[in-house]
Amino acid sequence: MATNNTGSNRILVPEARQALNQMKLEIASELGMANYDSMDKGNLPSRQNGYVGGYMTKNLVRMAQQNMSGTTTTK
Repeated sequence: MATNNTGSNRILVPEARQALNQMKLEIASELGMANYDSMDKGNLPSRQNGYVGGYMTKNLVRMAQQNMSGTTTTK
């Protein structure tokens, strides 16, 4: 089965870019990568980059579930 990866990393709501970048930096900081924004991501192990993306996805799914259920609890 062929997949269409065109634009898979494109932000669909451009106004969300700043919030997503802030979330990424906060998560990286929580994971011990305080200067993540200035790091050369090509020199980081894929595990570290994966943790940041994985935690972002986890938080975004949690936020969507809360939004759909009408709750507003944190972590």
